[in-house]
Amino acid sequence: MRILINGIGRIGRSLLKIALKNNNIEVVAINDINSNIENIAYTINYDSTYGLYKDKFRVINKTILNKKNTIKVLNKNSLHDINFKELDIDYVIDSSGVKQDVKLLEKLFVKKIFLTHPNQNANINIIMGVNQNKLNKKHKVISTSSCNATALLPILKIIDTNYKIECGEVTTIHPLLNHQKVLDAACIKSTTRGVECNYEFGRSALDNIIPSKTTTIDACSYIMPNISSDIFASSSLRVPTTTVGAIDISVYIKDKTSKKELIEIFEK
Repeated sequence: MRILINGIGRIGRSLLKIALKNNNIEVVAINDINSNIENIAYTINYDSTYGLYKDKFRVINKTILNKKNTIKVLNKNSLHDINFKELDIDYVIDSSGVKQDVKLLEKLFVKKIFLTHPNQNANINIIMGVNQNKLNKKHKVISTSSCNATALLPILKIIDTNYKIECGEVTTIHPLLNHQKVLDAACIKSTTRGVECNYEFGRSALDNIIPSKTTTIDACSYIMPNISSDIFASSSLRVPTTTVGAIDISVYIKDKTSKKELIEIFEK
């Protein structure tokens, strides 16, 4: 299985290290907007978030290599600028976080494209424990949803299946992200949140718990349409950590239950 990883940030580096442990996967290439290959190798070797990589990568020409692996490094702004046929790529993992045009992705010369973020127009959005059985050979562009939705929806599915959720509220406690500021600075434009100037994300991410909107419920609705913003209020708190989060859930259900019964259902 020959793969290309698009975007070698926090998620991309984690996927790379997992893939390199699997003898059935060959990471042929990575593509990133960072044009400095030495710096890419450095961020893989000395990952502040998930730790050091023992088998250090070095750079020769436009490749990074270590004792076991040789990986091409591309610097293309778009997946459509990559010659997948020449590289003989089977699968693409897009961990760039950039919203992609699914119609254009479907034309790429590869078997499957996996998105590590929600995309309403993907052939299918998948969350393990919820709808993975619906995946079939016809699906080419596959979204693996978001971190919060992946944690939340399996829980909500169990509750909804057994008791029917009528409404609820969700608060996600989320680690900081790259677009936030280390020190107080100018406000940030957010097209995904529909604001010209987001004052909150101009605040120091290290010194504040920052309230924000969240797309978690929208991501859930792509898989279970009844779990949507029509019945769920949602918000997020960005906290000064680089990993690990939590979700606080309150739901109003149609059928009565008890703590003991809930525990028994979840244990099954």
